[in-house]
Amino acid sequence: MWPIRKSVWRHRTARGTHGAEHRGGEHRDEDHRAEQHHAEPGLDAGAAYAYLAGRALLPNRGLPLNLDQVEDIQVNTSAAERRAATLVTRRTVKKEWQAAWLLRAITCMDLTTLSGDDTAARVQRLCAKARQPLQHHLVEALGIESLNLKVGAVCVYHVFVETAVRALEGSGIHVAAVSTGFPAGLSPLAEQVAEIRRSVEAGADEIDVVITRAHVFGGQWQALYDEVAGFKQACGPAHLKVILGTGDLTTLRNVARASMVAMMAGADFIKTSTGKESVNATLPVGLVMTRAIREYAEQTGMAVGFKPAGGIRTAKQSMDWLALMKEELGPSWMQPSLFRFGASGMLADIERQLEHFATGRYSAEYRHPIA
Repeated sequence: MWPIRKSVWRHRTARGTHGAEHRGGEHRDEDHRAEQHHAEPGLDAGAAYAYLAGRALLPNRGLPLNLDQVEDIQVNTSAAERRAATLVTRRTVKKEWQAAWLLRAITCMDLTTLSGDDTAARVQRLCAKARQPLQHHLVEALGIESLNLKVGAVCVYHVFVETAVRALEGSGIHVAAVSTGFPAGLSPLAEQVAEIRRSVEAGADEIDVVITRAHVFGGQWQALYDEVAGFKQACGPAHLKVILGTGDLTTLRNVARASMVAMMAGADFIKTSTGKESVNATLPVGLVMTRAIREYAEQTGMAVGFKPAGGIRTAKQSMDWLALMKEELGPSWMQPSLFRFGASGMLADIERQLEHFATGRYSAEYRHPIA
């Protein structure tokens, strides 16, 4: 087992990644070149799932639970909050670079409908939007026809999985299903596992599960590990995205510990929130979770994805989150394979910003409906 480096965790929370605070825009491409051309010796670069600081990483297979490591994790809350506050002031992306980042944000979106009044027709409209997230005239104005732009996934309740699979057939867009008694996650474990299996059988490519928050409050890390490991086994070939419900976890230390346990148990992604909590995705929480991902990758050689969800509604916020990924984890985590937004309303604002870039005029919000 690999020991947690508490001093490093606290030190990095205060300082950031590889002197990122001092790097200018002229060095942005260097990270990408280094990650492409300096893979870890002995590992076929073509087989790498991601790169972190030049080291090739594999998909997460999980590890046995190390309780000592989990309980040793500490987070400097004030330092994390300061770092998150300065993050959005250091990176300024303008003009064509801003447009490019906004297009990247679209590819990393999970278009989502999780309302009590959802219908098959609404899901079908959402899937049509997923296939063509920007209107034809805007695609032509931007000159991006060759990109074949589409979102990362469509996220729905289990009952609409088959509807989404049919609507997205042949598009390459994944179908994600929320499961395990979403959003509370308090249904019996056997029912949660059965729900996951039904969604996978119906064609879901990704499963978003909710942990039992009481395991975190009580420090019951073995119970949390066993729960997530059981979900992972039930997923079979589908990717597992583990929702921590960070708005309910009260402290950043709880967020960090729950993140580490979920990754040890085999999570493919860790996700902030259900979107139903009173507090959802925040940058300090995102910073702590990305630091946990980085620590895990450095120690194990395995990559885990990240998904902020809830309260992300503007194009500016999308760039803030992408900047966090770039600063803390690097270009591999600016791809839909390792980064997703749990946001649908944000797409309308991104469309408006792109239309302003292309035409010099802002369009009315009603011209960019989602579903």
